[in-house]
Amino acid sequence: MTTVRAWWRHLPVFMAKPKSPWGGGGDGPSDNNDDSGDAPDESGAGPRNPWAQPPGGKPRSARASSLDELLKRARSGGGGGNGGGGGFKLPTGGASSRNLWLGGAGLVLVAWIALTSFHVIGPQERGVVTYFGKYSGTLSPGWQTTLPAPISSVQVIDVNSIRTIQFPENGGPNLVLTEDQYLVDLSYTVRWRIADPQKYAFELKLPDDSVKAAAESAVRAVVANSSLDEVLGRGKGQIETQVTQAMQRILDEYQSGITIVGVSLNNASAPSAALDAFNQVTVAQQEYAKNVNAARAYAQSLVASAEGEAQSFDRVYAQYKLAPEVTRRRMYYETMEQVLGQTNKTIIEPRGVAPYLPIPPGRTLPSAPQGGQ
Repeated sequence: MTTVRAWWRHLPVFMAKPKSPWGGGGDGPSDNNDDSGDAPDESGAGPRNPWAQPPGGKPRSARASSLDELLKRARSGGGGGNGGGGGFKLPTGGASSRNLWLGGAGLVLVAWIALTSFHVIGPQERGVVTYFGKYSGTLSPGWQTTLPAPISSVQVIDVNSIRTIQFPENGGPNLVLTEDQYLVDLSYTVRWRIADPQKYAFELKLPDDSVKAAAESAVRAVVANSSLDEVLGRGKGQIETQVTQAMQRILDEYQSGITIVGVSLNNASAPSAALDAFNQVTVAQQEYAKNVNAARAYAQSLVASAEGEAQSFDRVYAQYKLAPEVTRRRMYYETMEQVLGQTNKTIIEPRGVAPYLPIPPGRTLPSAPQGGQ
C-alpha cells in the first residue's frame, strides 16, 4: 500500500510536458490539468507532455490527439514534425496503388494466355488437345494455337523415336521353360514406338508397363512351344518373329496405339546351378551333329560312286547290244584279270595239260620257256 501511494505521489512528474519527440518543440504554457504544479524551466525549453492540452489552451476534446495527427500525416505523406523534417512516406493515394495492382494482374494474365495458348510442335511430335478433359483433336508439327488453360490442354507426344526395353531390367536371372522341359536364362530387348497418339494417351493408363507385360507374356508363350536347340540358336530368328507378332496382337486388342518394331534375343544360357550339366549336354549335342554330318557325307559319296558305276554299265550294255560275243569275251578277260591279278598263284599251261600249282609266299615266278607257256 505504501508503494502504491509513493508511485501515485510521483505521477505528476511523469505527466510533465516533455519536448515533442516529433519535432517543433515550441514554448507554451503549462498544462492547466497538471496536478503537480510544475512549470517549464526559465528558458522555455523544458519538457512538455505530448498527451496534455496543445498550446493555445484549447480543450483536448476540441482537436484530435497527437497520435491521430501522426496517423493523418503518415496517410497523407507529410513529415513527422512541425519543422517539416523528412520522415518515411507511405503511398500517396489509394487510386495509384489500385492501378498498380491492376496493371500487374493484367501482365500476369497476358503471360498466362501466351504460354498456354501458343504451342510449338516439333517435326517428330504430335499434340493431343483436350477441352475440359475431353479429346478434341491432334496438332500437327509447327506453331499451333488453342484456348488457354484450364479450358484446353495439350499433351506433346514423340511419335518417331524408338523406345527400348531391356529384360530383365535389374540384370538378374530370367528363367523361361522350353517345350522339352529345360529352363533357360533368357535376356532380350524390345523396340517399340507410338503409332497413334490419341490411343496412346487415352486407351491405356500405363502404356509403358503394358508393353512390358505383353513382352513377358509373348516370350514365355513362344519359348514354351520351342525346343532347347531352337532357343539356343537354331530357331532364334523364328522365335524373335513369333514374339513380335504375338506382342502386336496383344497390344492391338487393347487399342494401345503402339507398334512393335522388333524383338532381339540377346543371350540364352542354362541357369547357374545347372551350368556344368548343361555344358556336357551341349558337347554331346555338338558330337552328335558332327557324326551326323560325317555319315551324311559318306552316304553322299557312296551314292555318287554307285551312280558312276551305273552310268558305266549303261555304256557297256550299249556296246554289248552291238556285238554280244565280243563284248562278253572281253568282259570275261577283264574280270579274270582283275581277280587273278590280286592273287599269289600262277597257272602254267603246257601243251595239252593245265595243272594248278600254288606258289609259296616269297617265291619268285620262274621265267617262261623259250617255246612259250
